[in-house]
Amino acid sequence: MLKVGLTGGIGAGKSEVSRLLVSYGAVLIDADRIAREVVEPGTPGLAAVVAAFGDDVLTAEGTLDRPKLGSIVFADADRLATLNAIVHPLVGARSAELESRAGAGDVVVHDVPLLTENGLAPLYDLVVVVDASPKTQLDRLVRLRGMAASEAEARMAAQATRAQRLAVADLVIDNDGPLDALEPQVRKVWEDLERRAKAAAGE
Repeated sequence: MLKVGLTGGIGAGKSEVSRLLVSYGAVLIDADRIAREVVEPGTPGLAAVVAAFGDDVLTAEGTLDRPKLGSIVFADADRLATLNAIVHPLVGARSAELESRAGAGDVVVHDVPLLTENGLAPLYDLVVVVDASPKTQLDRLVRLRGMAASEAEARMAAQATRAQRLAVADLVIDNDGPLDALEPQVRKVWEDLERRAKAAAGE
């Protein structure tokens, strides 16, 4: 098994890279998806979030009001740290459970947005960073996701810098250009990952 950490700043295009890797045969463990699961209604995770942030972060239906919580934590580093201290251990435990089901020759891709911020690079055999310039990230967030520029900038500022991400990268996928330039790069990275997984499995 080859354990790969995949990361990139918001708006860098990491989700598209994940999609392509899965289409080639990767086993994907999506930290964002798991982070949503561990705070669903009735979970200890949601109870802990409400205890820390109050009932205001719940919708009328009793689910987590993500935009409301996001507006709180992305403007306050201490509050963000509080949230991360609740959610990250739960995500880690669930990720390990899913990883244990993979086969010996599989490429297991952990899609982890905050890999750099949380010092998680040593957990993986190698780290792949999807890279885009801050200008490109901001443009995508405003133009494609409909964010206000101030909100997009706050989200970007809450993450690691481009230089910090690149410092932990073993492989870099440049996604600063058009989408059709991305697929050939991801295919080349996949072929490299497959070779490494086979070598690790003794094939």
